[in-house]
Amino acid sequence: MHAEFFYFPFMKTTEAPKKSLDKKNKILSVNYSPSANFYHSDLIWQNYLQNKISKEGKNYMEDKWQVMGQRAAKEMDALSMDADKNRPELIKRNFWGEDRDEIKFHPSYHRLMDFAVESEMFRVKWEPALRQKFRGELHQLGFGSGYLYAMSEMGQYCPLCMTDGVARLIDRFCTEEDKDRLLPHIAATNIDELYTGAMFLTEKVGGSDVGANIVTARRWRDDYYLLNGEKWFCSNANAEIIFALARTKPEIQGTKGLSIFMIEKNHPDGGVNELGMIRLKDKLGVRSMASAECRMNNTVGKLVGEEFKGFKIMTEMINLSRLYNSVAALSASRRALIEAYQFLSCRNTFGKNALQHVLIREKLFELGSMHVANFYMTWKAIATLDQADNGDENAKELVRMLTPMVKKWTAEKGTYMVRESMELMGGIGYIEDGVMPKIMRDIMVLPIWEGAGNIMTLDMLRAAQKSKGLEVMLSEIKTQAENNTEYGPFIDKSLSGLVQKVKQLNKLDLDSMQLLAEDAFEQLTRVYQMSVLIENLSAESEAWILPALGFLKEKVSGKKERTTTLSVDEVKGLLAWDF
Repeated sequence: MHAEFFYFPFMKTTEAPKKSLDKKNKILSVNYSPSANFYHSDLIWQNYLQNKISKEGKNYMEDKWQVMGQRAAKEMDALSMDADKNRPELIKRNFWGEDRDEIKFHPSYHRLMDFAVESEMFRVKWEPALRQKFRGELHQLGFGSGYLYAMSEMGQYCPLCMTDGVARLIDRFCTEEDKDRLLPHIAATNIDELYTGAMFLTEKVGGSDVGANIVTARRWRDDYYLLNGEKWFCSNANAEIIFALARTKPEIQGTKGLSIFMIEKNHPDGGVNELGMIRLKDKLGVRSMASAECRMNNTVGKLVGEEFKGFKIMTEMINLSRLYNSVAALSASRRALIEAYQFLSCRNTFGKNALQHVLIREKLFELGSMHVANFYMTWKAIATLDQADNGDENAKELVRMLTPMVKKWTAEKGTYMVRESMELMGGIGYIEDGVMPKIMRDIMVLPIWEGAGNIMTLDMLRAAQKSKGLEVMLSEIKTQAENNTEYGPFIDKSLSGLVQKVKQLNKLDLDSMQLLAEDAFEQLTRVYQMSVLIENLSAESEAWILPALGFLKEKVSGKKERTTTLSVDEVKGLLAWDF
């Protein structure tokens, strides 16, 4: 564990821990880490990079990943704890009574942002020469830094997500002048030059029902409009670049009446662009970054894209954010699982090491298998977006289906994995001195952000009906089933049943269709995970992929025929962490 805790006789380490003696209380404390470097320790990640990332891309990013992995394993924990406990503060007015609406952050927040910028998670995607050189794997390279970063700090991973999403909208929909002026700030290597982004979407009246939003936009001059109304949940409220939805004609209802506007801190005529903050959100988790309720009072925004196309444009940012959501879930659950395993490997209970207890090993088999399946499905989605952005038509169809699928699954299962990992640690996992409570609080937001689980089910249903995403996915499953003699026949049989289920959905009334869709898509997710695991199966990866395939087969079939579980060595192989 990273946090300091009492030194018990059962503690064993592969390297000498740092010790200090409290002479008054005669307690020996230990700073104990499950790794010196999260980049080097994660064997699944290393295997993926070796097989899926170009040599040139890996060579360029490797030194950044090494630094990020070391920081995430060491100094980021203390900074993250500080930023979590010392929340952002809204400064409404200055000493002279002037309205300021500024947000003050703890110094740890700024240091964590330094680390993100130095990892080049943005630069590799948005610096023109690098963007051209690595155009086939930009998302994979950028998310590589994010995967390591979020193992220690999930709060700031939201502003980082928003910043990348804003860059995507600028690149795809803004004028050349705006691109030339703004994108270099997102590709900055110095935090003082960095512009972060935000998406002001949610309103009190609408929530997930964005079509009910009522904020208005009145033309001011040229492409600039004056926005009025409240946005209810504005994460990264201090952003330099904000994209917000508003109505130019309130009489046009639903999402088809929404347009999108870019709000910058500086007014086109100079000075500060007015954007009032009502209050900061008092959140359960991700406390290090500022979420606010904001009031627009003739706030100047520039129309982006065509009028009334705002929601369609915003979905580009939303879908990218859903992948960020998935990576955050993957990182947090991985960290929690490794913390639990490392603690258990040193814990003696009832006369033997905790890992000798069969139910503990069975739980680690479940959680480890879930991580392996989630890992490969998440990175499949990221790689598919890279392919789609480079013109692959099948990938464009698949990403429409896969994005809501991976967002829903990783968020729900990641939350479960963290809770179960905390339980495996017992009482010490519940103590705020350690990282587990913060991970638990932080990950709880992921099933909610960027569309709750029900919204993702409805998105998958729409994708199945209005795109070829399901067709492409089923084709991929069938292809991988043909490549594996052990699991192929089972996948084929399961696939036949799933196809029938999905076909039957279209014959039902709307309520029945939506009610039964969730179960059908959960089964589809597991079968698709099996196919993705087969796609990544090799002599090196079989130690963690084969157990995960067995686990998924049990889940799909609903049958548990085993009378034994993995051995201690097999559990360690499944977790694939260089302890």
